[in-house]
Amino acid sequence: MSLNINDLQLADKNIVIVEDDLPSIRYYETLLGSTKAKIKIFHNGKEFVDYISNQSVKVDLVIMDFLIPLINGIECLRIFRKGKKNVPVLMLTAYSSEQSKTEAYLAGCNEYILKPVYPENIFALLEKYLKQEIAAPLID
Repeated sequence: MSLNINDLQLADKNIVIVEDDLPSIRYYETLLGSTKAKIKIFHNGKEFVDYISNQSVKVDLVIMDFLIPLINGIECLRIFRKGKKNVPVLMLTAYSSEQSKTEAYLAGCNEYILKPVYPENIFALLEKYLKQEIAAPLID
């Protein structure tokens, strides 16, 4: 049975996207639109850092590009992790070097995914990180 995005009803979730590439932003918006999640988009790292500096914001998942203007994805992630330790962060990037990947994991990302990212991969990650109560194994 394949995962259907319409099965992911995430109306109570807030997803933050930090991406400067307009086609990528449109792609994420299209994919995430039917989930009913609230989507907040930042086109550079400074906008994101300014947003998260407000302690009252609720963030359930972050999709972050590695190379974004003003403050790069790694530095954004380090700043984010100072206040939000348990929020999943997915680093989606075209950088395939082991150094970039290691740097991202050390900064605190949960997943390091190379672009292009196919819809079924996005859906699986959303299910993994935002529907954990459903995905949890049953204990006998």
